[in-house]
Amino acid sequence: MYAFDYLKPSTLDDAAAALAREDAQAISGGQTLIPTLKARLAQPSALVDLTGIAEMRGIAVADGTVTIGGATCHAAVAGSAEIRAAFPALCDLAGRIGDPQVRNRGTIGGSVANNDPSACYPAAVLGTGATVVTNSREIPADEYFQGMFTTALEEGEIVTALRFPVPQKAAYAKFVQPASRFALTGVFVAKYSGGVRVAVTGASEKGVFRWAEAEAALSTEFSEGSLAGLSVPADGMIGDIHGSPDYRAHLVGVMTRRAVAAAG
Repeated sequence: MYAFDYLKPSTLDDAAAALAREDAQAISGGQTLIPTLKARLAQPSALVDLTGIAEMRGIAVADGTVTIGGATCHAAVAGSAEIRAAFPALCDLAGRIGDPQVRNRGTIGGSVANNDPSACYPAAVLGTGATVVTNSREIPADEYFQGMFTTALEEGEIVTALRFPVPQKAAYAKFVQPASRFALTGVFVAKYSGGVRVAVTGASEKGVFRWAEAEAALSTEFSEGSLAGLSVPADGMIGDIHGSPDYRAHLVGVMTRRAVAAAG
């Protein structure tokens, strides 16, 4: 690693001021950033630790909405009785991220801010049409994700919370890459009174995306049979040592059917 200053503010205002320093970098769980620093692929002048900000931690369920503070770790989401009662699919997703060490250090805000193309939380955020709350505004999920590792966040902007509208039915189906525990392909399906949303992670070179054809079919009839004959093109899918573009395109259909079956 390179030398840098370490700052741990206790308020959002102090964090924003610290991030205004030239080349300052926010850190929450650090599950992506720390390996990046070890590999000397980043050279921040200061790390601004967001985990000391009390208002960024915690879970609330009210009026059909699950609100999770940006500095809340995956293990807290997975183990929340409140979320389990209202939105069990979100607990299930959080409980399958990485391993126990990752789940106890990684945070939902850090995952959404990083927007790794194979991360699980972006599928839940886009799949539910959640709202990304920052220290300066609220961003709808459909406007937030803008490509691989790219979001609508501006320089120094902090993800303070995520607000999920509770669906009538939902499930997340994940084909795990066994070494990293990331999603080789993962699909989050959520049914609402106004229709169905389907979000796919781990498959596309552009990052998380919605599968419009599946949404239309499932909004007409929420069943595995509605997906018969539907597929996504392999063009633009990720190809690597773990799977070809054709394989990932195939997995999108398989995982979507599994998610629908699990949602009931």
